[in-house]
Amino acid sequence: MVLITGMSGSGKSVALHALEDAGYYCVDNLPPELLLAFVALEKTEVPRKVAIAMDVRSATALPQVPQQLKQMRAQGVVVQSIFLDASTDTLVRRFSETRRLHPLSRRDTSDQQRALVDAINEERELLGELRENAHVIDSSMIRSSQLQAYVKALISSPATQLTLVFESFAFKRGVPVDADYVFDVRMLPNPHYEAGLRQLTGKDAAVAAYLQGHAEVDDMFNHIEQFISHWLPVLLRNHRSYVTVAIGCTGGQHRSVYLVERLAQAFSAHWNTLKRHRELDAAPLPAPESAQKRS
Repeated sequence: MVLITGMSGSGKSVALHALEDAGYYCVDNLPPELLLAFVALEKTEVPRKVAIAMDVRSATALPQVPQQLKQMRAQGVVVQSIFLDASTDTLVRRFSETRRLHPLSRRDTSDQQRALVDAINEERELLGELRENAHVIDSSMIRSSQLQAYVKALISSPATQLTLVFESFAFKRGVPVDADYVFDVRMLPNPHYEAGLRQLTGKDAAVAAYLQGHAEVDDMFNHIEQFISHWLPVLLRNHRSYVTVAIGCTGGQHRSVYLVERLAQAFSAHWNTLKRHRELDAAPLPAPESAQKRS
């Protein structure tokens, strides 16, 4: 079973569609009070993969869910929990564009913008425990198609083992909200200032060769690898299912991408490993309001 939870406007419907495409029987907005009964009913049927989405519309019953998941796991149900998140600015923009009302928004106020931000903050508090015990995907800057790809890659990893996710990003667009550990590599030599490398990425051999020619890049790789290698067994003993390691540089195109590729390769021999490149996968930034009006 895959449980999809997350912030309103973060893409839960997109994730559920991806699971439906992958052959899961999907149930949207199942009340938590019915979760155990639903699972018991499924056990009487032909075994199948099930995906369930829950959100803050069931706020009063959500505190039951963590204990219910423990119960199901004790009964032999393999459960993967995915939490979709996004920055507050992104969620405000999405609600403004669609003109939908947030489930927790107050209608009796003249300042709808303030009411929306308050509702998002309240939702974060209500969903805090579910987020803490799930794999978090930051959907702030990625296309719907990329979010679907992330979800499909995640469910293809064995749910009973720890999955290690390496993610590159640009500091200029903010730190990913799904990161467990963040490493800043902006002090390393920057291929952006080499004319022949500027349009390439950290996946390209020419950029890799340039970075490998600098001892401090190897030092950074070794220090990150040693840190993660030391703490992963401890995290595993602490029953962690997912660990996301974010590597950030200025533009998220060269140095962070190169290190994510190299780290993912190094750890893939012994751990379930996924890699993401936020800026390379990112949706275009929205046009300024003035430009939208002109068009």
